[in-house]
Amino acid sequence: VCDTGDQQTTAAVSVKESPATIVEMLKDVTTCEGEDAVFECRLSRETAQDAQWFLGDVPLQSNEMNEIRVQGTRHTLILRKVTLEDCGPISFKVGQHTSAA
Repeated sequence: VCDTGDQQTTAAVSVKESPATIVEMLKDVTTCEGEDAVFECRLSRETAQDAQWFLGDVPLQSNEMNEIRVQGTRHTLILRKVTLEDCGPISFKVGQHTSAA
């Protein structure tokens, strides 16, 4: 607000969250059947944007077979006790950015 006594004007400031980018990409993982496979990537900043892990085209969620962790800018996917059926592409998406392994 700017007030000169006989005149007044107001303005507002709006701040939009800039999109996070992936600064540390996923790396391929080779493991033995029955062991865990761990995938990690790091974002440019902490974000409230939706981040999603995929096995092939299937979105993953934390459950007894998959553990998804977020610690600051680091996002981790742990596939528990993998089987041969778990082979395939893993991808991580945030906003318009994707990393795959």
